[in-house]
Amino acid sequence: MFARHDLIWLSAAGWSAQLAALSPVASSSPASPAGAAPDALLRWRDNDWPLIVRRREPDAAADIVCAGLAAPPEPATGAKLRIPLRVNASHIARHERPLALLAALHAAPSAWQSAFATLADRAAGYDMRVYGSFALQALTGLPYLRPSSDIDIAFYPRNAAQLDAGVTLLAASAAHLPLDGEIIFPSGQAVSWKEWHAASDSAARVLVKAASAVHLRTPEALRAELEPA
Repeated sequence: MFARHDLIWLSAAGWSAQLAALSPVASSSPASPAGAAPDALLRWRDNDWPLIVRRREPDAAADIVCAGLAAPPEPATGAKLRIPLRVNASHIARHERPLALLAALHAAPSAWQSAFATLADRAAGYDMRVYGSFALQALTGLPYLRPSSDIDIAFYPRNAAQLDAGVTLLAASAAHLPLDGEIIFPSGQAVSWKEWHAASDSAARVLVKAASAVHLRTPEALRAELEPA
């Protein structure tokens, strides 16, 4: 199963299919944002960098994975090229969960290094990963991070006790790091960990991002997905 934030690497046939699918307008207008797409795809292909799985579009066929390529911001303007793609599952050569914390440590700016290393150490035993700009900088070596950047954490708890302890760890670590991100439940439904931490009333409802939609649910309904502690 392909979930939001997962990493996918395309086969040669997959890259060929994506390049062929670009509109003639994009290919003939290199000065426009859309016109930059062919060069970005070629750069990703030549460096064997992954695409990122995104929310599924309602009309996507069963054998299609909705993914995206996110280029780093332009230094002068901060403009971000985002290319939404539809990938045939047969064109995916490799598939991984988001990047592990320790795998991203080398890309952390000096101001984050010590606190992020501490978080990675304290998160041992939890399935916490990074996605977004920080992960992309670690994966590609390109300059994604800006002074206003956050560290997006994907937290996959196994049981209710781990959920509570993991959110407490993230809240404490946010005093030293610009943390953001989501708790991702076994069904793939995701909730902002900050919103979850703030929802002290078990009857409150939280905003849930599912594979193809957004809706509200109670924390207790989501807890029911987890293994007993």
